Amino acid sequence: MNVLAFRIIVLWGWRRAALAAISGAVSALSQAPFDIYPVLFFTFPVLIWLLDGVGQSRAGSSGQKRKEFWSAFWIGWYFGFGYFLTGLSWIGAAFLVEAEVFAWMMPFAVVLLPAGLAIFPALACATARLLWGPGFSRIIVFAVAWAGFEWVRGTILTGFPWNTIGYSFSANEAISQSVSVFGIYALSLVTVMISAAPAALADDGPKVKRSRREKFGGPLLMLFVFISLWGFGTVRLIRNETSFVPGVSLRIVQPNIKQSEKWKPENASRIFSRYLELSDIATSPKRMGIGDATHLIWPESALPFLLEERSDALSAIAALLPDNVTLITGGIRRSQSGGQKSTYFNSIFTMKGNGQITGRYDKFHLVPFGEYLPLEAWLKKLGLRKFVTAPGSFASGKGPVSLPVDGAPSMSPLICYEIIFPGRVTDKNDRPGWIVNLTNDAWFGDSAGPRQHLQQARIRAIEEGLPVVRAANTGISAIIDPYGRILNQLSLNRSGVIDGSLPAEIQPTYFSRWGNLPFLFMLIAALFSRIMWRRKK
Repeated sequence: MNVLAFRIIVLWGWRRAALAAISGAVSALSQAPFDIYPVLFFTFPVLIWLLDGVGQSRAGSSGQKRKEFWSAFWIGWYFGFGYFLTGLSWIGAAFLVEAEVFAWMMPFAVVLLPAGLAIFPALACATARLLWGPGFSRIIVFAVAWAGFEWVRGTILTGFPWNTIGYSFSANEAISQSVSVFGIYALSLVTVMISAAPAALADDGPKVKRSRREKFGGPLLMLFVFISLWGFGTVRLIRNETSFVPGVSLRIVQPNIKQSEKWKPENASRIFSRYLELSDIATSPKRMGIGDATHLIWPESALPFLLEERSDALSAIAALLPDNVTLITGGIRRSQSGGQKSTYFNSIFTMKGNGQITGRYDKFHLVPFGEYLPLEAWLKKLGLRKFVTAPGSFASGKGPVSLPVDGAPSMSPLICYEIIFPGRVTDKNDRPGWIVNLTNDAWFGDSAGPRQHLQQARIRAIEEGLPVVRAANTGISAIIDPYGRILNQLSLNRSGVIDGSLPAEIQPTYFSRWGNLPFLFMLIAALFSRIMWRRKK
């Protein structure tokens, strides 16, 4: 261990940058669909040793401190760039849907987005290096900095918390139960502490020897934490079976429509007919069609036209739906008043059997460059445009909300990536009974993207103690219980339906009540323990 650590510590120049980038890229294997989280036990110690190589600063030397800061910054940036370049490479598929328009942008987006996101691990490494200490104390401060800047990444400029490192451990159903107490950012803190702990098994340098107790104390503590989390989750899952809402029978439609075909006018009738046909197919002797369901669910922007403005479509839906069946569907909505320019919303509608729209929800957390173009006046001059088809940028609605649903508990409607934001998926003043996530992951093909999206939906279910019902155009549609267990799912690129019952909500979790306050408390406690650890030295 010492030999390996010392060889990494003395690396310099391009070798240091290359090892940091490779370690970051390998770390992405911890995320879905690979879920190989043990790789972090190798990659994070490497990152710690690379930061050790920055060297000790001379007392009172502001210039040396500055040099250490920037050296650590670039180590973290190369690590983050490798991590996001590999983990988010699937984003490039969206640029090939309309290749004649967007393909030229693909290399820039696939590289520039990871380059920008890498700033956050870079700042984490640089900040941690300013507070660096001996032995396990540096592991603590590093984990605090990393988790803190992940929270910043998920919040600043509307936020993008995709592939937060805590999702690596969340692939394990038992360990993922901990987010019901303290959320995904706190799991990131614990994940980094546990994963980086092996770095403490090596001496701090060729001339700095440590006792066996100093070497093994921190890693053994982290092993105890890991086992405790596993034990807590295992007991929680064993003691709590899934219960269901009486009288609610769901049918989720997954039409599997290619994104390149969806918005062609000549395909509109065929697509609508596919929805009607799938909605009423027999899947078993007990499920002979739409009459055996109480709630029919279609995915995001299901129909390639403005549903509210098509009386023929509304009549066809009314003819399909029995009186006791409610349709929940995604669609684009247009609002116009006083002769002003039309405003468009990415929306969810609820409809009854008479064809009447009974509820509406407008997406409030829009996707930059997908549903609206930031700095539109300037960027359009550079030839940039948004991806989603509409005459203009979408407007933002108000949310999150609890939307009443006939014959079922009220729901929290979320469209596409609104589900990825911890603590921002339900109305805290009006708790719903379930979360409905309508999405269209056809943009990203058969890639890691839709699988990572599903993983994050699972964690929201555990955090909030609410079931998540997910309808996706090309997959992955699923019914998830409040403990994150997937009860039914339809995989990618398949056309079909899911028939199932609605899991019942459980008592509000600690996270649903307190949000990220437990996480902030853990940050403070970890920093305090680091201070006390250093004083003992």
